[in-house]
Amino acid sequence: MSATQDLSIFSLVLHASVLAQAVMALLLALSLTSWTFIFRKWFALRNARAQTERFEHNFWAGGDLQVLYHSTVEHRHSTGALARIFETGMREFLKAKEKNMTDASAILDNARRAMRAAFQREMDALEANLSFLASVGSVSPYIGLLGTVWGIMNSFRGLANVQQASLANVAPGIAEALVATAIGLFAAIPAVVAYNRYAHDIDRLSMRFETFIEEFSNILQRHTHA
Repeated sequence: MSATQDLSIFSLVLHASVLAQAVMALLLALSLTSWTFIFRKWFALRNARAQTERFEHNFWAGGDLQVLYHSTVEHRHSTGALARIFETGMREFLKAKEKNMTDASAILDNARRAMRAAFQREMDALEANLSFLASVGSVSPYIGLLGTVWGIMNSFRGLANVQQASLANVAPGIAEALVATAIGLFAAIPAVVAYNRYAHDIDRLSMRFETFIEEFSNILQRHTHA
């Protein structure tokens, strides 16, 4: 086996210690899982933005709110988070009207609380798996470092059995150890980038939802005095 083959990535992983191989296997599993969540979250947020824009267009088109409400109920699973928030608030408002409640502030408070609860549920769904990406991004380098430290310790322990130590004696072992750090960074960097990007996108959606809740509450307030 040539020196180039000895220092190839596959050969380094194959000849690494059992602990280093276990660390690498764990990091690869974390990386694959995080990439799965990254792609799922990308599709989910893209759909959430498109659905939000579609509903805002329909809402501000000036149509009848009850017609929009019944349409939203019929297509609940495909209308998006903002539509479900609207549906929840409108349902509470209509219930209060059916009960002939006369206290306008109580009617408005009930609708707003219902929308806030729906808002929180939708945000919890959008933020699902973000904590995993954050954990992978923060922990993976340290897991890789553990494999690196262990590999370097083994390399230097092996020098005890060598009469004349040289760089050639420790280079393969150190290279094997550094592979663990490289895999740790490979797992961490995409997770950190994705987490920061998705957290920003979710914050923007959150602001749009909260703005809509306040605007819709003002519309309902006018309807209670109508």
